[in-house]
Amino acid sequence: MGNSSFLGEVFSFLMKRKAWWLAPIVIVLLLVGVLVVVGQSSSVSPFIYALF
Repeated sequence: MGNSSFLGEVFSFLMKRKAWWLAPIVIVLLLVGVLVVVGQSSSVSPFIYALF
């Protein structure tokens, strides 16, 4: 195991279990998380809020 990152472990789980149907869900959740972080703490937030 060693010094694996969280994303590395998720990818390893998907490879071992052959659960490729989970990959789009994980990607969408990561993108939403990044959007929330960027939307709260930058000058880009007015443009992000305009999308919704």
